[in-house]
Amino acid sequence: MTGMEDNLTRLMIEGKEYILIGTAHVSRKSAEQVKQVIEQEQPDAVCVELDEQRYQSIRDGDRWKNTDIFEVIKSKKATLLLVNLAVSSFQKRMAKQFGIQPGQEMIQGIQSAEDTGAELVLADRNIQVTFSRIWGNLGLSGKSKLLMSIFYGIFSNDKISEEELEKMKSQDMLDGMLQDLTDHFPDLKKPLIDERDQYLAQKIKDAPGEKVVAVLGAAHVPGIKEEIYNDHDLKALKKRPPKSKAPKIIGWSIPIFILSIILYTFLSNPAAGTQQTISWILWNGSFSAIGAAAALAHPLAVAAAFLLAPITSLNPLLAAGWFAGIVQAYFRRPNVGDFESLSDDVTTVKGFWQNKVTRILLVVVLANLGSTLGTVIGGADVIRLFIENL
Repeated sequence: MTGMEDNLTRLMIEGKEYILIGTAHVSRKSAEQVKQVIEQEQPDAVCVELDEQRYQSIRDGDRWKNTDIFEVIKSKKATLLLVNLAVSSFQKRMAKQFGIQPGQEMIQGIQSAEDTGAELVLADRNIQVTFSRIWGNLGLSGKSKLLMSIFYGIFSNDKISEEELEKMKSQDMLDGMLQDLTDHFPDLKKPLIDERDQYLAQKIKDAPGEKVVAVLGAAHVPGIKEEIYNDHDLKALKKRPPKSKAPKIIGWSIPIFILSIILYTFLSNPAAGTQQTISWILWNGSFSAIGAAAALAHPLAVAAAFLLAPITSLNPLLAAGWFAGIVQAYFRRPNVGDFESLSDDVTTVKGFWQNKVTRILLVVVLANLGSTLGTVIGGADVIRLFIENL
């Protein structure tokens, strides 16, 4: 198998053979290699670096057509969906550059498993569990940096040669990538790489048969080579971190504090209390409306953001962006064509604003960000007026 052994790792553990294929997710050569290896090795099982959710999205290419955008907003998943699209943006641009479908090597693994009669094993951890464990391990500063890094991918026009892409699968480049990840986001490596290495290793080890081929992103191969000799508790690795009570406490404390000082000011100086109320409404409403307008929202969606932000800012269970997004979806409801073109549109900044689906998500997120900024500035102005009228 001259040439085919590149990026392959062969392990024999207790009489069972494991063949790990380290791939780049937008590499044509990776997809070709997966096909060749599975056809030649005829394994009993093929493990792919996918969870059930991503597997179903591959099998059901028309899933976007059935998306209920109102349900996405009501279930508070607009931000998560927008981040998911932003994360995939750079990968899709590279895939488009090389004329290959993103994740083609995983699709090929699925197809080759079916063609050879091997049992398919979905070896990766649920993506939402991974995201929740990542988010739970990051502080405020880390979350801000991570989001900035993700959305930089939307605006980046970086090009990469196919030769550079293939180098990403080499051991030296891999070590450098992991080191860079650790330096910039030290709290990110554990849930994103280390824990998934353990989860993947255990699923591969548990795969049926005497010969197993695993199709993996190259970043996971070194860790799996070590972790496959150990036993790992999959149940513990799937456990979501407990939600902190601090955000809820802070979320209710701020509006109670703001309302209390406005009420106190009204009782002692009605004119000053009126001025505080106007300040609160203008700062909250204006910044939320600016956020919605920045997303090119429908005029009534911008008006909804302005009118509701001062109220929703006083209730942690509500958000102005949700209402603005629902209004936007009502007047600019996405059609089948918007969902069909979504994967192409997210590869450009212009596409994010043009596509009705992503524009709704942007309205939700930017109106909420504006409302948050308005809360900070408006709250500070309320306190200033309170102190001046003591």
